[in-house]
Amino acid sequence: MASGAIGTNHQTVTTAADFIPELWSDEVIAGYKKNLVVGNLVSKIAHKGKKGDTIHIPKPTRGSATAKSANTAVSIQSDTHSKVDLSINKHYEYSVLIEDITEVQALNSLRRFYTDDAGYALATQVDTDLFTLTEALQSGTVGGTGANSWETAWTTDSAGTGIELYTGNASNARDITDAAIRALILKLDNADVPMDNRSMIIPPICANDLLGINRFTEQQYIGSGDAIRTGKIGMIYGIDVFISSNCPTASLSTAPYNTDRVGVLMHKDALALVEQMSVRSQTQYKQEYLGDLFTSDTIYGVGELRNDAGIAFVVPAT
Repeated sequence: MASGAIGTNHQTVTTAADFIPELWSDEVIAGYKKNLVVGNLVSKIAHKGKKGDTIHIPKPTRGSATAKSANTAVSIQSDTHSKVDLSINKHYEYSVLIEDITEVQALNSLRRFYTDDAGYALATQVDTDLFTLTEALQSGTVGGTGANSWETAWTTDSAGTGIELYTGNASNARDITDAAIRALILKLDNADVPMDNRSMIIPPICANDLLGINRFTEQQYIGSGDAIRTGKIGMIYGIDVFISSNCPTASLSTAPYNTDRVGVLMHKDALALVEQMSVRSQTQYKQEYLGDLFTSDTIYGVGELRNDAGIAFVVPAT
């Protein structure tokens, strides 16, 4: 192969007979927003800087009210806040090369495929990075193995009336139940996690279990049924429920437990997404290939803000 050749990683008149590279940017951003699930449910922070920057997010502790006596000064809350350091260290791109002959002979139908695919690919990566952090919630270990695999995640107990800790070296994953959901909610309540801005993100297999729960299917618990945000399939106990195929796999080594899927119940302040640069699209003519190189990319960082503001749970894959 000649120096600088790109092999088969480009679009030709044969592989893309219906493609015109126009209106890329708006369509990629639309595809990104349409496919982003977790990224829309966490604290989002815009940051003007560069990749490699570290931002410091204040993490104040809760104060308390003080009785006010007549003719006395107010009591000033002590400054005991800590901070969370979050690095802008992730840069992902999606690129495609469109040769001139393809552009001349193309239609715009396939253009929409590639803009949707670019948005989907970038959104999937952001969601995956955020999902990875859910293993650390409740003081867990990210990337743990054996007994330390999702060791702070929960699953429905054997009686189906509550929850028990997930065992990372021999799966005890069970289908989610109404009682288990209430027990998970109670853990957030006991941690003084605000009631608003909570969400429950489930793998597709879990949706079938929810359909068997009256609290989920009854209209007064679902509301209008409008999918206001990406992936929303309803509500339960006032909490928005979202479905995502990007929910993690527990990744145990022993079959069939290596297909157990993880969901999460969390407040938006459990995790943070810092966007140094949202989705950017640009093109450049490459004379050596007689075609246009199109690239969409994004620079961001993810981190944990409040460890007790979310809780992971595990369900079997079948």
